Amino acid sequence: MEIQTGTITHVPAITALLNHYIEHTNARFETEPMTLGNRNNWFAQFQPDSPHQLFVAVENQTVIGFACSQPYRPSLAFAETVEVTIYLHPDAKRQGTGSALMQAILGALASQSVHCVLSGIALPNDASVALHQKFGFTEVGVFQNYARKNGERISSLWMQKLF
Repeated sequence: MEIQTGTITHVPAITALLNHYIEHTNARFETEPMTLGNRNNWFAQFQPDSPHQLFVAVENQTVIGFACSQPYRPSLAFAETVEVTIYLHPDAKRQGTGSALMQAILGALASQSVHCVLSGIALPNDASVALHQKFGFTEVGVFQNYARKNGERISSLWMQKLF
């Protein structure tokens, strides 16, 4: 497995990965699949040497996961705050892929003007919570039953890491 900077060529694989989670789990709150068009627009936010980064894990020329840091909110007050997202192909779990991606994204953010890294985790997801704790994230709070998808109420744990 190799960690690479994400490029536009990785967007179709990332889109397919996200659509898996949209269609088969409550980990993503979207109810409709993403399109390549809206993901290409999404990709435009990532810039080298900025707080907004994208990394992919590639094995045998196949994207098996990704991590990104995105703006938390558009207000200038949150310029030093990013939200980190990590998704893995179901077959890539528990193989160190998440840790390698988290190490890459946090390493890139350490040299940027980032003070706070946030992550929201749809519950239950013990593996994601453990991954974030391993890298120094602490629990901030839980939004209880604040979303509804597939006939279920979903809670979300929010975690943060300060630089």
